[in-house]
Amino acid sequence: MDSTDPRCIHAQAVTTGAAKANRAVLNNLITLYSKSNLRPDAVRVFQSIPSPNVVSWSALTSAFSNSPLSFHHFISMLRHPSRILPNAHTLTSLLKTCATLPALAFGVQLHCIAVKLGFCSQLFTGSALLSLYFRNGLLDDAKKVFDEMSVRDAVCFSAVIVGFAQNSKPIDALSCFVEMRRSGLMSNMVSVSGALRAASDMAMLEQSRIIHGHGVVTGLNLNVVVGSALIDGYGKCGLVGNARVVFDELEMELNIVGWNAMMAGHAQQGEHDNVIELFTRMEERGMVPDEYSFLATLTAFYNAGLVEETEIWLRRMKEEYSLEPCLEHYTCLVGALGKAGSLEEAERIALTIPFKPDAALWRVLLSKCAYHVNMDIAWRMSDRLLEINPMDDSAYAILANAYASAGRWDEVREVWKRMKDKKVRKEGGRSWIEALGKVHVFFAGDRRHERTDEIYAKLAELMEEIEKLGYVPVWAEMLHEVEEKEKKKALWYHSEKLALAFGLLNGTAPPGKALRIVKNLRICRDCHEAFKYISRLVEREIIVRDVNRYHRFLNGSCNCGDQW
Repeated sequence: MDSTDPRCIHAQAVTTGAAKANRAVLNNLITLYSKSNLRPDAVRVFQSIPSPNVVSWSALTSAFSNSPLSFHHFISMLRHPSRILPNAHTLTSLLKTCATLPALAFGVQLHCIAVKLGFCSQLFTGSALLSLYFRNGLLDDAKKVFDEMSVRDAVCFSAVIVGFAQNSKPIDALSCFVEMRRSGLMSNMVSVSGALRAASDMAMLEQSRIIHGHGVVTGLNLNVVVGSALIDGYGKCGLVGNARVVFDELEMELNIVGWNAMMAGHAQQGEHDNVIELFTRMEERGMVPDEYSFLATLTAFYNAGLVEETEIWLRRMKEEYSLEPCLEHYTCLVGALGKAGSLEEAERIALTIPFKPDAALWRVLLSKCAYHVNMDIAWRMSDRLLEINPMDDSAYAILANAYASAGRWDEVREVWKRMKDKKVRKEGGRSWIEALGKVHVFFAGDRRHERTDEIYAKLAELMEEIEKLGYVPVWAEMLHEVEEKEKKKALWYHSEKLALAFGLLNGTAPPGKALRIVKNLRICRDCHEAFKYISRLVEREIIVRDVNRYHRFLNGSCNCGDQW
Protein backbone atom coordinates (compact mmCIF):
# COMPACT_ATOMS: atom_id res chain seq x y z
CA MET A 1 0.00 0.00 0.00
CA ASP A 2 1.22 3.50 -0.84
CA SER A 3 2.79 5.22 2.18
CA THR A 4 0.79 8.35 1.33
CA ASP A 5 -2.48 6.40 1.49
CA PRO A 6 -4.45 7.81 4.46
CA ARG A 7 -5.38 4.26 5.50
CA CYS A 8 -1.68 3.42 5.82
CA ILE A 9 -1.06 6.58 7.86
CA HIS A 10 -4.13 5.81 9.98
CA ALA A 11 -2.90 2.28 10.68
CA GLN A 12 0.48 3.62 11.73
CA ALA A 13 -1.20 6.13 14.06
CA VAL A 14 -3.26 3.35 15.66
CA THR A 15 -0.18 1.15 16.07
CA THR A 16 1.82 3.90 17.79
CA GLY A 17 -1.14 5.01 19.90
CA ALA A 18 -1.14 8.53 18.41
CA ALA A 19 -4.67 8.09 17.10
CA LYS A 20 -5.95 7.55 20.60
CA ALA A 21 -4.09 10.29 22.41
CA ASN A 22 -3.78 13.10 19.89
CA ARG A 23 -6.90 14.88 18.60
CA ALA A 24 -4.81 16.87 16.10
CA VAL A 25 -3.71 13.62 14.43
CA LEU A 26 -7.36 12.56 14.03
CA ASN A 27 -8.28 15.98 12.64
CA ASN A 28 -5.53 15.63 10.03
CA LEU A 29 -6.74 12.13 9.19
CA ILE A 30 -10.24 13.50 8.44
CA THR A 31 -8.68 15.93 5.96
CA LEU A 32 -6.48 13.23 4.41
CA TYR A 33 -9.41 10.87 3.92
CA SER A 34 -11.54 13.61 2.34
CA LYS A 35 -8.75 14.59 -0.08
CA SER A 36 -8.58 10.92 -1.15
CA ASN A 37 -12.36 10.95 -1.68
CA LEU A 38 -12.83 8.44 1.18
CA ARG A 39 -15.58 10.36 2.92
CA PRO A 40 -17.13 7.47 4.88
CA ASP A 41 -13.72 6.86 6.46
CA ALA A 42 -13.46 10.57 7.29
CA VAL A 43 -16.82 10.37 9.09
CA ARG A 44 -15.73 7.26 11.04
CA VAL A 45 -12.55 9.02 12.19
CA PHE A 46 -14.60 12.06 13.28
CA GLN A 47 -16.99 9.83 15.24
CA SER A 48 -14.04 8.28 17.06
CA ILE A 49 -12.99 11.66 18.53
CA PRO A 50 -14.25 11.88 22.15
CA SER A 51 -14.40 15.69 22.23
CA PRO A 52 -14.33 17.17 18.72
CA ASN A 53 -13.26 20.81 18.64
CA VAL A 54 -13.97 23.47 16.01
CA VAL A 55 -11.04 22.21 13.92
CA SER A 56 -12.58 18.72 13.91
CA TRP A 57 -15.96 20.04 12.81
CA SER A 58 -14.38 22.30 10.17
CA ALA A 59 -12.46 19.32 8.76
CA LEU A 60 -15.72 17.37 8.58
CA THR A 61 -17.72 20.13 6.85
CA SER A 62 -14.83 20.73 4.43
CA ALA A 63 -14.78 16.99 3.63
CA PHE A 64 -18.30 17.42 2.24
CA SER A 65 -17.69 20.71 0.41
CA ASN A 66 -19.94 21.24 -2.62
CA SER A 67 -22.48 18.92 -1.02
CA PRO A 68 -25.59 19.75 1.05
CA LEU A 69 -24.24 17.28 3.63
CA SER A 70 -21.76 19.97 4.71
CA PHE A 71 -24.76 22.05 5.87
CA HIS A 72 -26.09 19.06 7.79
CA HIS A 73 -22.80 18.63 9.66
CA PHE A 74 -22.59 22.38 10.33
CA ILE A 75 -26.06 22.41 11.90
CA SER A 76 -25.09 19.35 13.98
CA MET A 77 -22.09 21.32 15.25
CA LEU A 78 -24.29 24.26 16.30
CA ARG A 79 -26.67 21.88 18.10
CA HIS A 80 -23.89 19.95 19.83
CA PRO A 81 -24.02 20.14 23.67
CA SER A 82 -20.49 21.58 23.75
CA ARG A 83 -21.82 24.74 21.99
CA ILE A 84 -18.91 25.04 19.60
CA LEU A 85 -18.89 28.19 17.47
CA PRO A 86 -17.57 28.18 13.89
CA ASN A 87 -14.28 29.87 13.02
CA ALA A 88 -13.40 31.79 9.85
CA HIS A 89 -12.25 28.60 8.09
CA THR A 90 -15.58 26.86 8.78
CA LEU A 91 -17.62 29.74 7.37
CA THR A 92 -15.36 30.24 4.37
CA SER A 93 -15.66 26.60 3.33
CA LEU A 94 -19.44 26.63 3.74
CA LEU A 95 -19.84 29.92 1.83
CA LYS A 96 -17.90 28.45 -1.09
CA THR A 97 -20.28 25.51 -1.07
CA CYS A 98 -23.26 27.89 -1.07
CA ALA A 99 -21.84 29.65 -4.14
CA THR A 100 -21.26 26.37 -5.97
CA LEU A 101 -24.57 24.58 -5.34
CA PRO A 102 -26.10 27.35 -5.30
CA ALA A 103 -27.69 27.85 -1.90
CA LEU A 104 -28.15 31.59 -1.48
CA ALA A 105 -30.61 31.44 1.43
CA PHE A 106 -28.23 29.36 3.55
CA GLY A 107 -25.37 31.66 2.52
CA VAL A 108 -27.24 34.74 3.75
CA GLN A 109 -27.70 33.04 7.15
CA LEU A 110 -23.98 32.28 7.23
CA HIS A 111 -23.34 35.95 6.47
CA CYS A 112 -25.38 36.88 9.55
CA ILE A 113 -23.29 34.51 11.68
CA ALA A 114 -20.10 35.96 10.20
CA VAL A 115 -21.26 39.47 11.13
CA LYS A 116 -22.02 38.43 14.73
CA LEU A 117 -18.64 36.73 15.11
CA GLY A 118 -16.73 39.55 13.41
CA PHE A 119 -15.36 37.46 10.51
CA CYS A 120 -16.71 39.52 7.59
CA SER A 121 -13.68 41.78 7.51
CA GLN A 122 -11.30 38.82 7.28
CA LEU A 123 -9.85 38.22 3.85
CA PHE A 124 -10.89 34.64 3.18
CA THR A 125 -14.41 34.95 4.57
CA GLY A 126 -14.91 38.27 2.78
CA SER A 127 -13.72 36.81 -0.53
CA ALA A 128 -16.09 33.85 -0.16
CA LEU A 129 -18.99 36.23 0.50
CA LEU A 130 -18.06 38.23 -2.59
CA SER A 131 -18.11 35.10 -4.75
CA LEU A 132 -21.48 34.05 -3.31
CA TYR A 133 -23.20 37.37 -4.01
CA PHE A 134 -21.63 37.92 -7.44
CA ARG A 135 -22.55 34.41 -8.53
CA ASN A 136 -26.17 35.13 -7.62
CA GLY A 137 -26.18 38.52 -9.35
CA LEU A 138 -26.47 40.49 -6.10
CA LEU A 139 -23.98 43.18 -7.06
CA ASP A 140 -24.97 45.75 -4.44
CA ASP A 141 -24.59 43.20 -1.65
CA ALA A 142 -21.19 42.16 -2.97
CA LYS A 143 -20.04 45.78 -3.23
CA LYS A 144 -21.20 46.43 0.34
CA VAL A 145 -19.18 43.47 1.63
CA PHE A 146 -16.14 44.73 -0.25
CA ASP A 147 -16.50 48.30 1.03
CA GLU A 148 -16.78 47.09 4.64
CA MET A 149 -13.60 44.99 4.50
CA SER A 150 -10.91 46.69 6.57
CA VAL A 151 -8.12 44.87 4.74
CA ARG A 152 -8.22 43.94 1.06
CA ASP A 153 -5.68 41.90 -0.82
CA ALA A 154 -5.24 41.05 -4.51
CA VAL A 155 -7.56 38.04 -4.13
CA CYS A 156 -10.45 40.23 -2.93
CA PHE A 157 -9.91 42.75 -5.70
CA SER A 158 -9.74 39.94 -8.24
CA ALA A 159 -13.05 38.52 -6.99
CA VAL A 160 -14.72 41.94 -7.44
CA ILE A 161 -13.19 42.56 -10.88
CA VAL A 162 -14.27 39.15 -12.18
CA GLY A 163 -17.67 39.44 -10.46
CA PHE A 164 -18.48 42.74 -12.14
CA ALA A 165 -17.16 41.52 -15.50
CA GLN A 166 -19.27 38.35 -15.37
CA ASN A 167 -22.37 40.38 -14.45
CA SER A 168 -22.08 42.75 -17.44
CA LYS A 169 -20.70 45.68 -15.44
CA PRO A 170 -17.50 46.32 -17.39
CA ILE A 171 -17.00 49.92 -16.27
CA ASP A 172 -17.22 48.90 -12.59
CA ALA A 173 -14.79 46.04 -13.22
CA LEU A 174 -12.24 48.33 -14.87
CA SER A 175 -12.64 50.97 -12.15
CA CYS A 176 -11.91 48.31 -9.54
CA PHE A 177 -8.83 47.21 -11.48
CA VAL A 178 -7.57 50.80 -11.48
CA GLU A 179 -8.27 51.10 -7.74
CA MET A 180 -6.32 47.90 -7.09
CA ARG A 181 -3.29 49.20 -8.98
CA ARG A 182 -3.46 52.54 -7.16
CA SER A 183 -3.51 50.64 -3.86
CA GLY A 184 -0.09 49.28 -4.71
CA LEU A 185 -1.28 45.68 -4.97
CA MET A 186 0.25 43.42 -7.59
CA SER A 187 -2.12 42.19 -10.26
CA ASN A 188 -2.47 38.48 -10.95
CA MET A 189 -3.79 36.33 -13.76
CA VAL A 190 -7.35 36.49 -12.37
CA SER A 191 -7.51 40.29 -12.10
CA VAL A 192 -5.86 40.87 -15.48
CA SER A 193 -8.02 38.33 -17.31
CA GLY A 194 -11.12 39.80 -15.61
CA ALA A 195 -10.17 43.33 -16.67
CA LEU A 196 -9.58 42.11 -20.23
CA ARG A 197 -13.00 40.49 -20.28
CA ALA A 198 -14.57 43.76 -19.13
CA ALA A 199 -12.75 45.76 -21.82
CA SER A 200 -13.64 43.27 -24.54
CA ASP A 201 -17.34 43.24 -23.61
CA MET A 202 -17.46 46.92 -24.54
CA ALA A 203 -15.01 46.48 -27.43
CA MET A 204 -12.73 49.01 -25.70
CA LEU A 205 -9.67 48.57 -27.87
CA GLU A 206 -7.43 51.11 -26.16
CA GLN A 207 -8.19 49.68 -22.72
CA SER A 208 -7.42 46.20 -24.00
CA ARG A 209 -4.09 47.43 -25.35
CA ILE A 210 -3.23 49.18 -22.08
CA ILE A 211 -3.97 46.03 -20.08
CA HIS A 212 -1.98 44.02 -22.62
CA GLY A 213 0.96 46.36 -22.05
CA HIS A 214 0.58 45.91 -18.30
CA GLY A 215 0.62 42.15 -18.86
CA VAL A 216 3.86 42.40 -20.83
CA VAL A 217 5.52 44.47 -18.06
CA THR A 218 4.46 42.03 -15.35
CA GLY A 219 5.11 38.93 -17.44
CA LEU A 220 1.47 37.86 -17.14
CA ASN A 221 0.99 38.02 -20.91
CA LEU A 222 2.71 34.63 -21.08
CA ASN A 223 0.14 33.12 -18.72
CA VAL A 224 -2.30 30.82 -20.50
CA VAL A 225 -5.40 32.31 -18.79
CA VAL A 226 -4.36 35.90 -19.57
CA GLY A 227 -3.33 34.91 -23.10
CA SER A 228 -6.75 33.37 -23.74
CA ALA A 229 -8.41 36.54 -22.42
CA LEU A 230 -6.23 38.65 -24.75
CA ILE A 231 -7.20 36.52 -27.73
CA ASP A 232 -10.87 36.81 -26.79
CA GLY A 233 -10.55 40.56 -26.16
CA TYR A 234 -8.87 41.42 -29.45
CA GLY A 235 -11.30 39.15 -31.27
CA LYS A 236 -14.30 40.96 -29.76
CA CYS A 237 -12.74 44.29 -30.72
CA GLY A 238 -12.59 43.04 -34.31
CA LEU A 239 -8.76 42.93 -34.36
CA VAL A 240 -8.40 39.30 -35.34
CA GLY A 241 -4.85 39.95 -36.57
CA ASN A 242 -3.78 41.11 -33.10
CA ALA A 243 -5.53 38.14 -31.53
CA ARG A 244 -3.66 35.84 -33.91
CA VAL A 245 -0.29 37.34 -32.89
CA VAL A 246 -0.99 36.52 -29.24
CA PHE A 247 -2.27 33.08 -30.24
CA ASP A 248 0.84 32.27 -32.26
CA GLU A 249 3.09 33.26 -29.34
CA LEU A 250 1.28 30.93 -26.93
CA GLU A 251 0.05 28.23 -29.29
CA MET A 252 2.00 25.38 -27.70
CA GLU A 253 0.78 26.22 -24.16
CA LEU A 254 -2.84 27.12 -24.87
CA ASN A 255 -5.64 24.77 -23.88
CA ILE A 256 -8.99 24.30 -25.61
CA VAL A 257 -10.27 27.63 -24.23
CA GLY A 258 -7.58 29.62 -26.05
CA TRP A 259 -8.11 27.74 -29.32
CA ASN A 260 -11.87 28.26 -29.13
CA ALA A 261 -11.38 31.99 -28.48
CA MET A 262 -9.21 32.29 -31.58
CA MET A 263 -11.70 30.36 -33.71
CA ALA A 264 -14.55 32.52 -32.38
CA GLY A 265 -12.65 35.66 -33.39
CA HIS A 266 -12.33 34.42 -36.98
CA ALA A 267 -15.94 33.18 -36.93
CA GLN A 268 -17.32 36.63 -36.08
CA GLN A 269 -15.80 37.90 -39.29
CA GLY A 270 -17.13 34.95 -41.32
CA GLU A 271 -13.56 33.74 -41.97
CA HIS A 272 -14.52 30.08 -42.21
CA ASP A 273 -11.26 28.99 -43.89
CA ASN A 274 -9.23 30.19 -40.90
CA VAL A 275 -11.61 28.49 -38.49
CA ILE A 276 -11.34 25.15 -40.30
CA GLU A 277 -7.54 25.49 -40.44
CA LEU A 278 -7.40 25.98 -36.67
CA PHE A 279 -9.89 23.19 -36.03
CA THR A 280 -7.76 20.78 -38.07
CA ARG A 281 -4.54 21.81 -36.32
CA MET A 282 -6.23 21.40 -32.96
CA GLU A 283 -7.18 17.83 -33.84
CA GLU A 284 -3.64 17.10 -35.08
CA ARG A 285 -2.30 18.13 -31.67
CA GLY A 286 -4.52 15.55 -30.03
CA MET A 287 -6.94 18.07 -28.55
CA VAL A 288 -10.59 17.03 -28.44
CA PRO A 289 -13.00 19.67 -29.80
CA ASP A 290 -15.90 20.58 -27.52
CA GLU A 291 -19.27 22.17 -28.11
CA TYR A 292 -17.70 25.66 -28.18
CA SER A 293 -15.27 24.57 -30.91
CA PHE A 294 -18.22 23.52 -33.04
CA LEU A 295 -20.19 26.65 -32.17
CA ALA A 296 -17.32 28.76 -33.52
CA THR A 297 -17.20 26.64 -36.67
CA LEU A 298 -20.96 26.79 -37.28
CA THR A 299 -21.01 30.54 -36.57
CA ALA A 300 -18.34 31.04 -39.23
CA PHE A 301 -20.40 29.16 -41.82
CA TYR A 302 -23.56 30.99 -40.79
CA ASN A 303 -21.90 34.40 -41.12
CA ALA A 304 -20.49 33.35 -44.49
CA GLY A 305 -23.91 32.11 -45.60
CA LEU A 306 -22.74 28.52 -46.28
CA VAL A 307 -25.72 26.20 -45.71
CA GLU A 308 -24.26 22.86 -46.89
CA GLU A 309 -21.12 23.26 -44.77
CA THR A 310 -23.25 24.15 -41.73
CA GLU A 311 -25.27 20.96 -42.15
CA ILE A 312 -22.14 18.80 -42.67
CA TRP A 313 -20.41 20.09 -39.55
CA LEU A 314 -23.55 19.75 -37.45
CA ARG A 315 -23.65 16.06 -38.46
CA ARG A 316 -19.93 15.66 -37.71
CA MET A 317 -20.52 17.06 -34.25
CA LYS A 318 -23.09 14.35 -33.53
CA GLU A 319 -21.69 11.37 -35.42
CA GLU A 320 -17.92 11.72 -35.11
CA TYR A 321 -17.62 13.38 -31.70
CA SER A 322 -20.81 12.19 -29.95
CA LEU A 323 -21.62 15.76 -28.94
CA GLU A 324 -25.26 16.75 -28.70
CA PRO A 325 -25.89 20.12 -30.38
CA CYS A 326 -27.39 22.84 -28.20
CA LEU A 327 -29.97 25.42 -29.20
CA GLU A 328 -27.18 27.82 -30.25
CA HIS A 329 -25.82 25.27 -32.75
CA TYR A 330 -29.24 24.81 -34.35
CA THR A 331 -29.70 28.59 -34.46
CA CYS A 332 -26.63 28.77 -36.73
CA LEU A 333 -28.25 26.29 -39.13
CA VAL A 334 -31.57 28.16 -39.09
CA GLY A 335 -29.73 31.43 -39.71
CA ALA A 336 -27.67 30.00 -42.59
CA LEU A 337 -30.80 28.61 -44.27
CA GLY A 338 -32.60 31.90 -43.76
CA LYS A 339 -29.70 33.85 -45.15
CA ALA A 340 -29.76 31.65 -48.27
CA GLY A 341 -33.48 32.31 -48.69
CA SER A 342 -34.65 28.82 -47.65
CA LEU A 343 -37.10 30.29 -45.17
CA GLU A 344 -39.66 27.45 -45.19
CA GLU A 345 -36.92 24.90 -44.51
CA ALA A 346 -35.48 27.13 -41.77
CA GLU A 347 -38.89 27.37 -40.11
CA ARG A 348 -39.40 23.58 -40.39
CA ILE A 349 -36.09 22.89 -38.65
CA ALA A 350 -36.83 25.49 -35.96
CA LEU A 351 -40.08 23.67 -35.18
CA THR A 352 -38.58 20.16 -35.13
CA ILE A 353 -35.33 20.59 -33.18
CA PRO A 354 -35.21 18.86 -29.76
CA PHE A 355 -35.32 22.21 -27.95
CA LYS A 356 -37.92 24.87 -27.42
CA PRO A 357 -36.82 27.74 -29.70
CA ASP A 358 -35.90 30.92 -27.81
CA ALA A 359 -36.34 34.55 -28.79
CA ALA A 360 -32.86 34.69 -30.37
CA LEU A 361 -33.72 31.94 -32.86
CA TRP A 362 -37.06 33.47 -33.88
CA ARG A 363 -35.43 36.90 -34.13
CA VAL A 364 -32.76 35.54 -36.51
CA LEU A 365 -35.43 34.01 -38.74
CA LEU A 366 -37.58 37.14 -38.60
CA SER A 367 -34.60 39.24 -39.73
CA LYS A 368 -34.02 36.93 -42.70
CA CYS A 369 -37.70 37.13 -43.62
CA ALA A 370 -37.44 40.92 -43.59
CA TYR A 371 -34.41 40.78 -45.90
CA HIS A 372 -36.08 38.37 -48.35
CA VAL A 373 -39.47 40.14 -47.99
CA ASN A 374 -41.38 36.98 -47.08
CA MET A 375 -44.28 38.50 -45.21
CA ASP A 376 -46.21 35.30 -44.43
CA ILE A 377 -43.38 33.77 -42.43
CA ALA A 378 -42.32 37.16 -41.05
CA TRP A 379 -45.74 37.65 -39.45
CA ARG A 380 -45.60 34.19 -37.88
CA MET A 381 -42.10 34.80 -36.53
CA SER A 382 -43.19 38.11 -35.04
CA ASP A 383 -46.07 36.38 -33.27
CA ARG A 384 -43.74 33.67 -31.92
CA LEU A 385 -41.45 36.36 -30.50
CA LEU A 386 -44.41 38.03 -28.81
CA GLU A 387 -45.54 34.69 -27.34
CA ILE A 388 -42.21 34.55 -25.50
CA ASN A 389 -42.24 38.21 -24.52
CA PRO A 390 -45.31 40.34 -25.33
CA MET A 391 -43.22 43.49 -24.78
CA ASP A 392 -40.45 42.55 -27.25
CA ASP A 393 -40.05 45.70 -29.33
CA SER A 394 -37.90 43.92 -31.94
CA ALA A 395 -40.92 41.82 -33.00
CA TYR A 396 -42.63 45.01 -34.17
CA ALA A 397 -39.58 46.91 -35.46
CA ILE A 398 -38.25 44.13 -37.71
CA LEU A 399 -41.75 43.31 -39.00
CA ALA A 400 -42.28 46.97 -39.85
CA ASN A 401 -38.99 46.97 -41.75
CA ALA A 402 -40.13 43.91 -43.70
CA TYR A 403 -43.38 45.60 -44.74
CA ALA A 404 -41.46 48.76 -45.62
CA SER A 405 -39.13 46.76 -47.87
CA ALA A 406 -42.23 45.44 -49.64
CA GLY A 407 -43.55 48.99 -49.99
CA ARG A 408 -46.65 48.08 -47.97
CA TRP A 409 -46.92 51.27 -45.97
CA ASP A 410 -50.46 50.71 -44.69
CA GLU A 411 -49.22 47.54 -42.96
CA VAL A 412 -46.23 49.45 -41.58
CA ARG A 413 -48.62 51.93 -39.98
CA GLU A 414 -50.72 49.05 -38.63
CA VAL A 415 -47.68 47.43 -37.00
CA TRP A 416 -46.64 50.65 -35.30
CA LYS A 417 -50.27 51.26 -34.19
CA ARG A 418 -50.43 47.75 -32.75
CA MET A 419 -47.20 48.41 -30.89
CA LYS A 420 -48.53 51.68 -29.50
CA ASP A 421 -51.84 50.10 -28.45
CA LYS A 422 -49.97 47.38 -26.57
CA LYS A 423 -47.91 50.11 -24.86
CA VAL A 424 -44.66 48.53 -26.06
CA ARG A 425 -41.76 50.97 -26.03
CA LYS A 426 -38.67 50.64 -28.16
CA GLU A 427 -35.51 50.15 -26.14
CA GLY A 428 -33.37 53.24 -26.30
CA GLY A 429 -30.42 53.06 -28.65
CA ARG A 430 -27.01 53.58 -27.05
CA SER A 431 -23.64 53.71 -28.80
CA TRP A 432 -20.16 54.32 -27.52
CA ILE A 433 -16.78 55.14 -28.98
CA GLU A 434 -13.41 55.21 -27.26
CA ALA A 435 -11.07 58.19 -27.52
CA LEU A 436 -7.73 58.49 -25.70
CA GLY A 437 -8.69 55.80 -23.20
CA LYS A 438 -12.06 57.39 -22.39
CA VAL A 439 -15.41 55.97 -23.45
CA HIS A 440 -17.91 58.47 -24.87
CA VAL A 441 -21.52 57.25 -24.72
CA PHE A 442 -24.29 58.64 -26.94
CA PHE A 443 -28.06 58.16 -26.90
CA ALA A 444 -30.49 59.00 -29.69
CA GLY A 445 -30.90 62.78 -29.83
CA ASP A 446 -28.26 63.15 -27.10
CA ARG A 447 -27.23 66.73 -26.29
CA ARG A 448 -25.28 66.16 -23.09
CA HIS A 449 -21.81 65.93 -24.57
CA GLU A 450 -19.56 68.93 -23.98
CA ARG A 451 -18.98 69.21 -27.75
CA THR A 452 -22.63 68.77 -28.73
CA ASP A 453 -22.82 71.78 -31.07
CA GLU A 454 -19.72 70.68 -32.97
CA ILE A 455 -20.97 67.08 -33.18
CA TYR A 456 -24.36 68.10 -34.58
CA ALA A 457 -22.75 70.48 -37.07
CA LYS A 458 -20.38 67.74 -38.25
CA LEU A 459 -23.25 65.28 -38.59
CA ALA A 460 -25.34 67.75 -40.60
CA GLU A 461 -22.37 68.25 -42.91
CA LEU A 462 -21.93 64.49 -43.38
CA MET A 463 -25.63 63.86 -44.07
CA GLU A 464 -25.85 66.65 -46.61
CA GLU A 465 -22.77 65.38 -48.42
CA ILE A 466 -23.93 61.76 -48.65
CA GLU A 467 -27.32 62.86 -49.98
CA LYS A 468 -25.38 64.30 -52.93
CA LEU A 469 -23.86 60.83 -53.41
CA GLY A 470 -27.31 59.23 -53.63
CA TYR A 471 -28.19 58.38 -50.02
CA VAL A 472 -31.95 58.23 -49.44
CA PRO A 473 -33.29 58.02 -45.84
CA VAL A 474 -34.93 54.76 -44.82
CA TRP A 475 -38.13 55.74 -43.06
CA ALA A 476 -39.19 52.30 -41.83
CA GLU A 477 -37.51 52.80 -38.47
CA MET A 478 -39.73 55.78 -37.70
CA LEU A 479 -43.21 55.90 -36.18
CA HIS A 480 -45.58 57.14 -38.87
CA GLU A 481 -47.37 59.68 -36.74
CA VAL A 482 -44.13 61.68 -36.76
CA GLU A 483 -44.31 64.55 -39.21
CA GLU A 484 -42.34 64.07 -42.42
CA LYS A 485 -40.04 67.01 -41.74
CA GLU A 486 -39.28 65.65 -38.25
CA LYS A 487 -38.45 62.14 -39.47
CA LYS A 488 -35.36 63.29 -41.28
CA LYS A 489 -33.88 64.98 -38.22
CA ALA A 490 -34.81 62.07 -35.96
CA LEU A 491 -33.00 59.64 -38.28
CA TRP A 492 -29.99 61.93 -38.36
CA TYR A 493 -29.62 61.88 -34.59
CA HIS A 494 -29.46 58.14 -33.93
CA SER A 495 -26.82 57.25 -31.36
CA GLU A 496 -24.42 55.54 -33.79
CA LYS A 497 -24.45 58.54 -36.13
CA LEU A 498 -23.62 60.88 -33.22
CA ALA A 499 -20.78 58.59 -32.15
CA LEU A 500 -19.43 58.51 -35.70
CA ALA A 501 -19.58 62.31 -36.05
CA PHE A 502 -17.71 62.66 -32.76
CA GLY A 503 -15.11 60.11 -33.87
CA LEU A 504 -14.44 61.98 -37.12
CA LEU A 505 -14.46 65.34 -35.37
CA ASN A 506 -12.19 64.24 -32.55
CA GLY A 507 -9.66 62.35 -34.65
CA THR A 508 -10.37 59.27 -32.52
CA ALA A 509 -8.38 57.01 -34.84
CA PRO A 510 -5.31 58.09 -36.81
CA PRO A 511 -5.66 58.42 -40.60
CA GLY A 512 -5.73 55.00 -42.18
CA LYS A 513 -7.07 53.34 -39.03
CA ALA A 514 -10.66 52.16 -38.56
CA LEU A 515 -13.21 54.05 -36.49
CA ARG A 516 -14.81 51.63 -34.01
CA ILE A 517 -18.30 52.02 -32.59
CA VAL A 518 -20.27 49.68 -30.31
CA LYS A 519 -24.08 49.68 -30.16
CA ASN A 520 -26.38 48.01 -27.63
CA LEU A 521 -29.04 47.16 -30.24
CA ARG A 522 -29.21 46.00 -33.82
CA ILE A 523 -27.99 48.80 -36.12
CA CYS A 524 -30.99 50.28 -37.92
CA ARG A 525 -31.41 50.09 -41.68
CA ASP A 526 -31.01 53.82 -42.16
CA CYS A 527 -27.77 54.06 -40.16
CA HIS A 528 -26.46 51.00 -42.01
CA GLU A 529 -27.19 52.66 -45.34
CA ALA A 530 -25.75 55.99 -44.21
CA PHE A 531 -22.54 54.40 -42.92
CA LYS A 532 -21.93 52.78 -46.29
CA TYR A 533 -22.07 56.19 -47.95
CA ILE A 534 -20.03 57.88 -45.21
CA SER A 535 -17.25 55.27 -45.52
CA ARG A 536 -17.04 56.22 -49.18
CA LEU A 537 -17.22 59.94 -48.46
CA VAL A 538 -14.47 60.10 -45.83
CA GLU A 539 -12.45 57.22 -47.33
CA ARG A 540 -12.23 55.50 -43.95
CA GLU A 541 -13.01 52.05 -42.62
CA ILE A 542 -15.84 52.12 -40.07
CA ILE A 543 -16.46 49.13 -37.81
CA VAL A 544 -19.71 48.83 -35.86
CA ARG A 545 -20.29 46.02 -33.39
CA ASP A 546 -24.00 45.75 -32.82
CA VAL A 547 -25.89 43.15 -30.78
CA ASN A 548 -25.82 40.70 -33.71
CA ARG A 549 -22.41 40.94 -35.37
CA TYR A 550 -19.58 43.09 -36.68
CA HIS A 551 -20.25 45.43 -39.59
CA ARG A 552 -17.19 46.51 -41.54
CA PHE A 553 -18.02 49.47 -43.77
CA LEU A 554 -15.48 50.24 -46.48
CA ASN A 555 -15.73 51.94 -49.87
CA GLY A 556 -19.52 52.05 -49.74
CA SER A 557 -20.26 48.45 -48.78
CA CYS A 558 -20.56 46.29 -45.66
CA ASN A 559 -19.16 42.83 -45.06
CA CYS A 560 -22.57 41.60 -43.81
CA GLY A 561 -23.98 41.81 -47.33
CA ASP A 562 -26.87 43.87 -45.92
CA GLN A 563 -28.11 40.88 -43.90
CA TRP A 564 -27.96 41.04 -40.10
